[in-house]
Amino acid sequence: MTSDSEFNSIRPYVNGEIEKATQRLSASEDFLSVFTQLTRMEKDCIVNALAQVHNRDDFQNYFFGPAIEAVIKNTSDGVTVQGLENLKPDISYLFISNHRDIILDSAILNLILRKNGFKYTQAAIGSNLLVNEWVTDLVKLNSCFVIERDIPVREMIVSSALRSKYIRETLHEEHNSVWIAQREGRTKNGDDKTQPSLLKMFKMSGTKEFVENFRELHIVPVSISYEWEPCDDLKTNELYTRTVSEYTKTPEEDMRSMQTGLATYKGKINFTIDKPIEEEELNEIAALPSNGERLEALARLIDTKIHRNFKLWPNNYIAYDLAHSGNKFSHLYNNQEKEHFIQTMTQKIDRIEGNRSLLNNIYLEIYANPVKNSINTQEPVK
Repeated sequence: MTSDSEFNSIRPYVNGEIEKATQRLSASEDFLSVFTQLTRMEKDCIVNALAQVHNRDDFQNYFFGPAIEAVIKNTSDGVTVQGLENLKPDISYLFISNHRDIILDSAILNLILRKNGFKYTQAAIGSNLLVNEWVTDLVKLNSCFVIERDIPVREMIVSSALRSKYIRETLHEEHNSVWIAQREGRTKNGDDKTQPSLLKMFKMSGTKEFVENFRELHIVPVSISYEWEPCDDLKTNELYTRTVSEYTKTPEEDMRSMQTGLATYKGKINFTIDKPIEEEELNEIAALPSNGERLEALARLIDTKIHRNFKLWPNNYIAYDLAHSGNKFSHLYNNQEKEHFIQTMTQKIDRIEGNRSLLNNIYLEIYANPVKNSINTQEPVK
């Protein structure tokens, strides 16, 4: 079982660990300060909600679910979802999505699934994001399991094997679904691509041939689209810094990204859930001559589904046209929308030090790349 000591280093909290963690959160002034600002809930309300938590379901029902609903209400124009008809309530799925916001991507998906009678997911989170005790308590109460980052290659092989086994047992023995991003860390430049190494990790715990190995994971690609990209200014600054100098992200920056992603305005948010990858698709990939080619083909298949289902907003089309000094998609937005996008971009870029032209290009690419990827699927652009 995934609560066994074998997985102690990566699993969510279980049993008595849960109430101890809620007690620590209730006593953490930093946590209470952050979440009163994010949710606009009174401290006493948060403490009272945590006092009702005795298991992970309680945590979702009494605290985290309502907290995320408050964040959505306060910082967005609502969430839409397509594709729930592709899921069955009695099946555990491995959801693979593009990754744009540290907390909200999996949190909103869980909210959608729970409200519609589906199994909630255990979500993968990088160890670099466990920046302090209260963040660690929060994510482990929220059914997150840990992906080790920045460890030596030899340790990474052992870690990958452990994660692979944990995911498979979560799906088949715990009968819970799993969410994991298609790549390590968030997509900073808007160009969503699945890492074949992620699929190689999934394969490590399988004892069967390629098709059956991946078929039994019930892989479901999910496309997540924010009208206003969470942390677009922070992502622009990071990409710019990486371009002009050496860059090492600090825990303080990770913490800032988590809080900024939750707190800032995101406009409309859309989730599109594709059908589980089918056996016929896997059979076609299995005919390729090498394992490396098969994993790359499966990654491309997931990418195609994510790109095709990505909800493109006027901001995306505006950025594409501005980046290309053209008006190819001008019929999909109006002058007021264009002026608002340029004004917002200008205000954000003004707060960043550096070459203005390069900063503008980086910012535009964040919004324009999803349009490029949609075009490359050779399907009509939505």
